[in-house]
Amino acid sequence: MRYETLSGIPVKDVYGPEDLAGWSPEDDLGRPGEYPFTRGIHATMYRGKLWTMRQFAGFGTAEDTNRRFHYLLAQGQTGLSVAFDMPTLMGYDSDHPRAQGEVGREGVAVDSLADMEILFQGIPLDRVSTSMTINAPANVLLAMYVAVAERQGVPPDRLRGTTQTDILKEYIAQKEWIVPPRPALRLVRDMLVFGTRRLPQWNVVSISGYHIREAGATAVQELAFTLADGIEYVKLGLEAGLDVDAFAPRLSFFFDVHSDFFEEIAKFRAARRMWARIMRDRFGARNPRSWWLRTHAQTAGVSLTAQQPLNNIARVALQALAAVLGGTQSLHTNSMDETYALPTEEAVMVALRTQQIIAHETGVASTVDPLGGAYFVEALTNQLEEAAWAYIERIDAMGGMVAAVEAGYPQREIADAAFRFQQQVERKERIIVGVNEFVVPEERPIPILRIPPEVERRQIERTRRVRAERDNAQVARRLEALRRAAAGHDNTMEHILECVRAYATLGEICGVLREVYGEYREPVVI
Repeated sequence: MRYETLSGIPVKDVYGPEDLAGWSPEDDLGRPGEYPFTRGIHATMYRGKLWTMRQFAGFGTAEDTNRRFHYLLAQGQTGLSVAFDMPTLMGYDSDHPRAQGEVGREGVAVDSLADMEILFQGIPLDRVSTSMTINAPANVLLAMYVAVAERQGVPPDRLRGTTQTDILKEYIAQKEWIVPPRPALRLVRDMLVFGTRRLPQWNVVSISGYHIREAGATAVQELAFTLADGIEYVKLGLEAGLDVDAFAPRLSFFFDVHSDFFEEIAKFRAARRMWARIMRDRFGARNPRSWWLRTHAQTAGVSLTAQQPLNNIARVALQALAAVLGGTQSLHTNSMDETYALPTEEAVMVALRTQQIIAHETGVASTVDPLGGAYFVEALTNQLEEAAWAYIERIDAMGGMVAAVEAGYPQREIADAAFRFQQQVERKERIIVGVNEFVVPEERPIPILRIPPEVERRQIERTRRVRAERDNAQVARRLEALRRAAAGHDNTMEHILECVRAYATLGEICGVLREVYGEYREPVVI
């Protein structure tokens, strides 16, 4: 039998000092809160403050999701994470032909500022941290959030939260885009400048390895491709004339937490060390906060099984424990029923209680980096880092991640890794409990959340009513100003904010960008 991690790193039967030859506790491990932050970015970690507990929430209309937000906050959740439906993710309004049958299905439908106002009704935006998993139209959703805050009397500098905005990983893995890569990065650059100047507490870009991993990447590939994407975003900020220390402290990360327990812990530790060295040595950042890799984590949706879904509770608990031992700052735990549909309230509560049990009953938050110095963990951290640097060096040689994406390099690497894993499962070289071993002849059904068809009808009616009641002449002027800015050199964010305030819809704003830049068509990757 072969013993190896999910990334294919061989695992020995026992580890000792000989596995750390050349390893320096001072240079490679350090103290928590000190460079290179292998042991965590804060000196006291969870003794000072627990990680932020989030649950991904969004389904149906804004009213439906607003009720779920209030429920989660009442259960002890400490931050909101918004899931958007497919039309919103792709920049289409709910009455667009391509939206048919998808409205409110996998997240909440947001077509205009009217929806956003309802979504956050009764939620004080100066006291809640909000994460929005949105990429191609992230600029529009951020503008809507700022506009809602204005109506609450909350200035932009009081807003705390994150827009994912990681468009590179869309071309690599998730495939939700609007325009080609290079103009899309120009829009991200505009957001970076806007955020640096107007939103000092907002994370404008959350560099996401999660969707790269969900597409079939190994832990090594997730680590390497995510940091390579981060390098591109830092270059964007510098090209815009920003000082690196003015924006780098507000970059954040988002990693998957898969089932290979120790590999996942080592991945977080390697990521912090690598990013600290990238920021200090490659980009010359002087502020230690620019060296921090602050990360949200989410348990692996791709690891959940439709077979014996109650087993998913155990999977999620172990993955969440790995994220905590790895030193995450924020955590989402998946619900047991997410292979079937969006989670029910009961399933969400179990997932949230899983985090609370880890935090308050296990004792793992009592000391910082309890696995630090363990021969196996440190050796595995080194091996992950070495393998990830090799990928980054290849990407650098290609001219950076944009060129690599255009050549299809990370896409091919992920496809090959996914194929290898599937072969291992089919040959039973990797056991998935309840799937290829320990199966049961009959599955007991579990309750699932169903989105009724009238949700789509109600959402379309509201969007059309907004278009009918707004000042359409003003909307036309705002959209035309955005068109000129997108075709020229002005920052597009202020113009998008003006469009949003006039109740221009998401589809109308993204339609202007499609007209100016064209639509992206993915090259065939073999």
